[in-house]
Order: sequence, then structure tokens, then C-alpha cells
Amino acid sequence: MTSITLPRRLKTVLLAAAFAGVAGASAFAQDNTPREAVITVSGEGRSSVAPDMAILSFSVVTDAKTAREALDANNKTMADVLNALKTGGIAERDLQTSGFAVNPQYQYPDNSDGGNRQPVLTGYQVANSLTIKVRDLAKLGAIIDQSVTLGVNQGGSIQFSNDKPEAVITEARKAAVADAVAKAKVLSEAAGVSLGRIVEIAENASRPEPMPMMRSMAKEYAADAVPIATGENSYNVTVNVTFAIKQ
Repeated sequence: MTSITLPRRLKTVLLAAAFAGVAGASAFAQDNTPREAVITVSGEGRSSVAPDMAILSFSVVTDAKTAREALDANNKTMADVLNALKTGGIAERDLQTSGFAVNPQYQYPDNSDGGNRQPVLTGYQVANSLTIKVRDLAKLGAIIDQSVTLGVNQGGSIQFSNDKPEAVITEARKAAVADAVAKAKVLSEAAGVSLGRIVEIAENASRPEPMPMMRSMAKEYAADAVPIATGENSYNVTVNVTFAIKQ
């Protein structure tokens, strides 16, 4: 048997050429592999339900000559509000301080004559903000009314929500997929092809959208309570579905 010893540099060149040939052949084979024909559509689903919870935010704002006086007065008012809420059935877990601030208050003189008069400190302002989860919506109007009576004087944003929206979101998901399937069938029929298996499904994030109702619910509350219209929450889901096309 005859053996040939090649120089190390020539061996390296030959090996590199061999690997390049294999890689090139693989790339060629991959490039010439026919891609699967698909149809991609988006589907939308919506499911609505009446809210069963409200998130209420408001503040107690107090002004006084000194920061100590403003804080003491603010503390007393907020304590009265918290005690009234707890007595009215709001649980500790549904009460959360969401903001607190102490700010000096100034009077700014008129310098339109070119003067350089400095602002004058006139007092201090304390603001204490509270976020409340109201799980009994029948009490919402009365809670707002009583809180204002006790000293709440700023804010008042309300967000209606659902404590457990999973079942409603599931219905929205089903409707979204059904919508995607219906669209894909229309497209495939128009193109003269047949739908195959589902290749991929992707869901976009869903979020509730308040759907106000055109009626007042004031009649459900006491005459001295704040009228509240709860409306409905609509949960929207969007899915992207890719179908294979039968050959």
C-alpha cells in the first residue's frame, strides 16, 4: 500500500475546501426545498360582562400656615375617612395609600415693573391620596358621598373592573379563533384552495374596555347618594392564525 504524506498547510487547505463543499451542498439543498404554502389571518373576539368591582381614587388636601398644622389636620380628616370606609364594609386589603406629599405654598409678587421681588412663603399644603376597591357596587355612590362629607376634596377617578374575568376572556378567545377560521375559509374559497392543518396560533394581549350604558342607575341608590352608572366591561382578544394550504 502506498501512502502519501502531504504538507500540513496543504492538508488545511484541502480540509477547508471539503467542508465548504459540504456546506454549499447543504445550502443548495435547503434553498431548493419548496416552502409550505400557508394563509395567515387575524381574528377578533369580544365578550362583555357587567363589572363587579370599582377602583376609586381620591385625596384629602389640607392647607395651613405651618407644615405641622397642615399635617395634623390632614391626618385627622384621612383617619375619619378610613374609619368610615372600614365601618361601611371595606376590607383592609382593599384600602391603599397611593400618594403623599408636603409642599410649601408661595405668593409670587408682580415684577412687571422690572423689580426683583422674591416669592413669599404663605404656608404649606399636605396631600394624602387613597385608592379603594369597592366590591359591592351598590354602596359606591354612598361611599363617594360620605367621603366628600368627611373631607375628601380632590380626585375622584373611578375604574370599573371584574375580580375574576377569566371566564369572559375565555369566551373572547373562542370567538377570536372562530373569527379567524371563518376568514381563512373565505380566503381559501376565493383562491380556489383547501385549508389544511393549523401551523401556528398567536394571541395578542387582551384588556377590558369600559362600555358605558345609556341609562342611569341612580334609582338603585339612596336619594342622597351620588348617582353611578356602571355600564359593562368588554374584553377584546386578537389572535393571528396560520393555516397550511392542502396541495
